[in-house]
Amino acid sequence: MRHKNVVASVALIAILATVAVPSPVGSRAPTPISAVDPGLFEDIDLAMLPGGTSMTIQPLDPRAASAGSLDQGSSLLEPDLRPEPNAAPVAVAQGMAKAKSVRKNTPGTTVGGWHQDREISWYGPGFYGQGTACGQTLTKTLMGVAHRSLPCGTLVTFRYKGKTVTVPVVDRGPYVAGRTWDLTKGACAALSHCFTGPIEWHLGS
Repeated sequence: MRHKNVVASVALIAILATVAVPSPVGSRAPTPISAVDPGLFEDIDLAMLPGGTSMTIQPLDPRAASAGSLDQGSSLLEPDLRPEPNAAPVAVAQGMAKAKSVRKNTPGTTVGGWHQDREISWYGPGFYGQGTACGQTLTKTLMGVAHRSLPCGTLVTFRYKGKTVTVPVVDRGPYVAGRTWDLTKGACAALSHCFTGPIEWHLGS
């Protein structure tokens, strides 16, 4: 009985082996190793190759390079320890001219060089306490005028109904099309002209 079981087991193993291992039908034998033609290669001297890692990034434009350079002998210093002196402080470009006192004109006299402007305005409310473009603080008593381009401190004389006042340019403006001058509260009060209307003016005192 045991002999029959052994024979049956061997027969079963033989059947399974034929199913698990397919026959080499359709398979190819490995390609035999053939000699490589040495003429396909070129000798390279490794000493002639550039050092470092190869890069595909384009180099920077040499015109944008710094004028300075660092080498093995260079040393870096903190800005406070540099031997050369620091740059001199920038001086104020223009001094601030002071407004001259108000004076009465003699009725009926005319002075050459006066210009008539029909749209001279004034400003101040909402801006008091703020800095002007010429470095002053706008107050209700500041004597000055705003202009778009004249240098700070340029003296301008205004005349209205017998009163004349000479004041410096202290700010930029006016920002209303068609207007050239914007008086501060102090200047318009001195001229009794705190509204938009005609005034005569000329540059200088």
